[in-house]
Amino acid sequence: MGFEPKRLWLLSFAIVSVFLAYLMTSNEYFSSKNIRRTLPVLFAIFGIVFLGPVSAFFGGLFGWFFGWFFYWIYEGGYRAKLHPYLTSGQVLWYYSFRVICGMVFVFLIAPILVVMPLSFNAQDFFTFTPEMLRLDPAGYSLKHYQDFFNNSDWQRSFWNSLIIAPIATIISVSLGTLAAIGLSQSHVPAKRAIMAILISPMIVPLIISAMGMFFFYSTLGNFMENTLGLDKNLVGYVKVILAHAVLGIPFVIITVTATLVGFDKSLTRAAANMGAGPLKTFFKVQMPLIMPGVISGGLFAFITSFDEVVVVMFIGSASQKTLPWQMFIGLREQISPTILAVATILVGISVLLLMTLELLRRRSERLRGLSPG
Repeated sequence: MGFEPKRLWLLSFAIVSVFLAYLMTSNEYFSSKNIRRTLPVLFAIFGIVFLGPVSAFFGGLFGWFFGWFFYWIYEGGYRAKLHPYLTSGQVLWYYSFRVICGMVFVFLIAPILVVMPLSFNAQDFFTFTPEMLRLDPAGYSLKHYQDFFNNSDWQRSFWNSLIIAPIATIISVSLGTLAAIGLSQSHVPAKRAIMAILISPMIVPLIISAMGMFFFYSTLGNFMENTLGLDKNLVGYVKVILAHAVLGIPFVIITVTATLVGFDKSLTRAAANMGAGPLKTFFKVQMPLIMPGVISGGLFAFITSFDEVVVVMFIGSASQKTLPWQMFIGLREQISPTILAVATILVGISVLLLMTLELLRRRSERLRGLSPG
């Protein structure tokens, strides 16, 4: 009974790994620096021979990781940053916990990582073509990105999102910041009940909120059109913006409230004693210190508005079609691979926003004295 090609490759790979591990521990010439330079090239050649040119990159990557990991274990590097009194079981759990967290992270992020290369597919498919798997340049193209920037439907929905999301964010930040500052006062009665009501849009299922907003804003829209004589298209934008602002306010309240926890209220009293009025005290003393929380809440509100699709489908019309709505149409009514390009662009925007949030969080900790400068 012969070996299958995959089993033969795995057996050869295991034998080579064991042999390399023996050489790395028994020969002084195979120092850490030399072996780390040689292993990526060796495993890249090994991948080409057994699996083809596509595996050269992955073989080299594994060779680098193998050399680093083996010497990290062999030379005791895994204990270098740990307390010396930890037992072997505690050290094992320390790294096992991080491996489990990494596996959960990969489980969550894997679908996103699959979408990104698919957005460069030269064919109108939602799967990897043989040309893509062979890393053939003919299998890759920017046609889906060109369709996004040249298609009037996609561009209209994109600009609608850019109009609605910033205005809704400004309203959310303004009202949410004022609500958080008011709830931080000790003399406010029923603070918990008020807080529960204000953050309820984030807790209540979105479909229920969308149905309630539909009935409320339809009445408001009729009043604005029939009584005030406003344009129907403008009324549609107003309804969607107000609805998205309601969804973003809870995020602003939570982040600003968390920032106000470490706020020294004696600073505002000192400013009042020096003759500063409430507005000047707020903008000159309080606002600069809580600004990281305000901006963080604003970013969350922006992401909520920019990615929201359920509420806008209940409240908006075709004129207010946002980017997520257009993506939903692209999946339901016309299978368009342009969705993959749009998804990749949105992922890039989200990564930039998350990096901004992390920088603001660190700045907030430095201002509050929770971390060294």
